[in-house]
Amino acid sequence: MTINYPNGMKNKRPSNPKSSKPKTFSNRGMNFESYINQSNDYYLEKGIAVIHKKPTPVQIVQVNYPKRSAAVITEAYFKEASTTDYNGIYKGYYLDFEAKETKNKTSFPINNMHDHQIKHMKQCLRQGGIVFILIWFSTLKRCFYLPSDVMIDFVENTHIHGKKSMPLDMIESTGYEISISAYPVIAYLSIIDQYILKGDSHDETRA
Repeated sequence: MTINYPNGMKNKRPSNPKSSKPKTFSNRGMNFESYINQSNDYYLEKGIAVIHKKPTPVQIVQVNYPKRSAAVITEAYFKEASTTDYNGIYKGYYLDFEAKETKNKTSFPINNMHDHQIKHMKQCLRQGGIVFILIWFSTLKRCFYLPSDVMIDFVENTHIHGKKSMPLDMIESTGYEISISAYPVIAYLSIIDQYILKGDSHDETRA
């Protein structure tokens, strides 16, 4: 099937002192996105959070019918550029995040972040949402939770620092490393509890 796409370093945060090098994904037969989906299923089944991958609107152009009981889509177009990969609600807070993967060992190429995604993240931040990027360094087998404002600032100031990739040491110092575990595999909500919400009760913050 043919899918056609439409044309279309100031902030400092404490590093995670308890982070440890995560286990490898090798020989598990699943990719980074699959493990995020699996983690979201775990959170949903346990009644912890409701978080889903966002569907991308697709316009079907051509369909073949090899037999009456089956139809095969042979050509389709994405109607619009997608925003971010996931959204949902946790402890009364709106979560919105993007999942990115890179084979680079020393940096994360910011060309992986698109203008419409940066715009969307800024809009969500203005509404008080918890917005972030999960970055998987596949060669290093390391996963990081990076607050979106760090990425936004870096991308919007490329004309100043002239860098097209965010260095790994910056991600280590401004983000939070996630240790890979069994259930859930990508325990990103633990980062939100420990470093973003800082143990504060959501009800108390609204009082």
